Amino acid sequence: MAKEFDVCVIGSGPGGYVAAIRASQLGFKTAIVEKRHLGGVCLNIGCIPTKALLRSAEVMESIQHADDYGISVKDVKADFGAMVKRSRGVANKMSKGVQFLMKANKIDVFMGTGVFKSKSELAVNDEKGKETESIKAKHFIIATGARPRQLPNLEIDGEMIIDSEKAMTMEKQPKKMVIIGAGAIGVEFAYFYHTLGTEVTIVELQKTLVPVEDQDVGKELGKIYKKKGMNLMLESTVEKVEKKGSGVKVTVKTKKGEEVIEADVVLSAVGVTGNVEGLGLEDIGVKVERGAIVVDKSNYSTSVDGIYAIGDIIGAPWLAHKASHEAVVLAEQLAGKNPKPINYGNIPGCTYCEPQVASVGLTEAAAKEEGYDVKVGKFPLSASGKATALGHEEGFVKVVFDAKYGEWLGLHMIGFGVTEMVAEAVVARDLETTGHEIINAVHPHPTLSEAVMEAVAEAYNEGVHLGTPVKK
Repeated sequence: MAKEFDVCVIGSGPGGYVAAIRASQLGFKTAIVEKRHLGGVCLNIGCIPTKALLRSAEVMESIQHADDYGISVKDVKADFGAMVKRSRGVANKMSKGVQFLMKANKIDVFMGTGVFKSKSELAVNDEKGKETESIKAKHFIIATGARPRQLPNLEIDGEMIIDSEKAMTMEKQPKKMVIIGAGAIGVEFAYFYHTLGTEVTIVELQKTLVPVEDQDVGKELGKIYKKKGMNLMLESTVEKVEKKGSGVKVTVKTKKGEEVIEADVVLSAVGVTGNVEGLGLEDIGVKVERGAIVVDKSNYSTSVDGIYAIGDIIGAPWLAHKASHEAVVLAEQLAGKNPKPINYGNIPGCTYCEPQVASVGLTEAAAKEEGYDVKVGKFPLSASGKATALGHEEGFVKVVFDAKYGEWLGLHMIGFGVTEMVAEAVVARDLETTGHEIINAVHPHPTLSEAVMEAVAEAYNEGVHLGTPVKK
C-alpha cells in the first residue's frame, strides 16, 4: 500500500534536501528519496570534498613558500592518501549533517531509486530494481542533479580515463595527468595535482582558461598557470586516447598540427549532463531536451501537472547555490506564498583554484554585445596593501558599469580569497546600487574587499592608488 505525502522530493542534493526542509517548515508532510548518499553530489563527491583537497594544496603551497615569510621549513612532502582521507572525512561529516536535518524536520527518508508509476505515484526500487516502497504525493519535486558528461571518443573507465569523482578519490597520485576541459572542474584539479608535483597538461577548445569568465580573467589565470609550470594547450582538441601498458597516449590537435602526450591518466572535465534516465519520465510525459528537464522557470513546473524540477536537472547554470535558491522559491510557491523570482542574471560563479576566480553579471564583451556604453574599472591586487602583506599580489578586480544610468553590470575577479568577496556585488546589484554609492560606502582598510571599491573608483576616474592621470 502506497504511503501518502503532500510533497515528495527525488534527490537529496543542495536542491533536494533544501526543498524538503523548506516544505516541511511550511507545514507539508514531506518525503525524500535518495539512491546513493544524502547530500547528493555536492556534499559527497563534488564541491565540499574538492574544497577540502584544494585546501590541502593551498597549505602545501604556503609551506613551499615559507621562506618568503621568514619561516624555515625542511623536508616537506605531500601525503596524498592522507589528503584524500581528510577530504572523505569532511564529506562524511556533511552528509551526516543532512541526516540530522532530515530527522529534525520530520522528513521521511527513503533510500533507493525513484521511478514514476504514474504522475501521482512513485516506486522506490532497490539496487536490483525491486520495488521496496510506493509513494503517493500531491507534489513531486525532481532534483536528481547531474553527472560528468562523456565525450563520444573518450569512454571513462575509472582507471586511466577518469571523471571528477575518481579524481578526488584516487588511491595513488599520478606522475603525469592530462585534463580535458578548462572550466571550473578542470582548473581546480589542475591546481591540486600540480601543487602536489604531478605534471599537468590542460587541453581546452577555447582561447582561454575558464572560458565562461571575462576574457581578462581567463588570460590572467593562463599566465599564472604557465608560470607555475603547467602545460596549456588552448584552442586544441583531443582526437584520440590510446591505452598503452600502464599509461595513455593522448593525441591532441592544435593550430600547429597534432601532438602526442604520454600520461598516467586522463581526466575528462568537459561539463555535465542531467540525471534524467531511469526515472520513468518518458512514461508519464515529462518533457526532456538535451539531458535536461524542461520547466517553466516562473514556477518550475514540468509538462506534467503536479511534477516540478529544480537544480542541475533543469540545466545551466549548474551551481549548488542556484539549486538551493530554486528549492526555497518552489516550496514557498507550493505553500501559496509569493516569493521573489530568481534573477538568473545575478547568480555568482566561483572557481576555487589558486588564485581563485569569482564573478557575477555581464562580462565586458557581453555588455558591449548587448549595446551598453560601458565604464570599466580595474584594480590590480599588487596595489592592495592587504594582498601584499599576505604575499598574494597576483590577480585583479574588474568592474563593468553602464555609462548612461550607472547600473552595475558585472564584477570579475581573480586573486586570493576573491570567492568571499563577490557577495557584495550580488547584493548591490539586487538593490540597484550605483557606482558612486559603492565609492561612498566606507570599506575597511586594510582588506582585500576594499579592492572592489577601488576598482569602482577607477571606473569613474576617481581612483587614488594607481597614479592614473585624471581625465578632464
